[in-house]
Amino acid sequence: MKLFKGSRQQLIQENNVKKYLLYAIGEILLLMIGITLAFQVDNWNESREKKIAEIRTYENISNQINGDKKLIQNQIDFNNYYMAQFEYARKIIMTNDRSQMDTLGVIVGNLTNYSDFDREGNIYETLVNSGEIQLLRNQRIVDRIRVLEQRYNYINRMESIHYDVMIDYAARSITSFINFASAEVIKPELIFIHEFQNLIFLLVQIMREKDNTYLSAINEIDGILTLIEGELKPY
Repeated sequence: MKLFKGSRQQLIQENNVKKYLLYAIGEILLLMIGITLAFQVDNWNESREKKIAEIRTYENISNQINGDKKLIQNQIDFNNYYMAQFEYARKIIMTNDRSQMDTLGVIVGNLTNYSDFDREGNIYETLVNSGEIQLLRNQRIVDRIRVLEQRYNYINRMESIHYDVMIDYAARSITSFINFASAEVIKPELIFIHEFQNLIFLLVQIMREKDNTYLSAINEIDGILTLIEGELKPY
């Protein structure tokens, strides 16, 4: 600045108006360039900070839904294990195969087992409330997170339905003809009737729907993870 001031005063003393005006214009241009560069640096820093926050948010989402995926897979395994048992019990009852009464007693005693993911968190709502949703520039990820929440809500509804049927119908029925301690069938005639067969059929249908819903949620999670990997890849 002292150099500019000295040059300015020298030109004024020399009474060289043309050179002074050119010098003044140059000085203004330099000042404007400096201000512009300062703004660009500030904008670059702000963009960099936003990108870092966006990446951190993607990583948090990825960690959370990866954990959810493991939990859901556990529920799938649990659900399918007992669904296969109940299907087998239904076949025994349909064919009136009383030679497998011991096996039937064990399976019927398991009718009170049910898978329960019970996902209470709301990823999308949390992102909105925290303001982090504004950091996510990939709208496809945002849209699919919203869809995943719908999948979770449907899972919770199906698990609630399964629980109600298990408590209100299955548990009440089997307590009248099963000894839970020994899995012994006390009153076989109450098992080999169409009402009880219908109950098992209903439970199996609910469990099949749960399985489809679990798989749908996992597919949605895999889609989101793929999109997030694309956002994280350059970093």
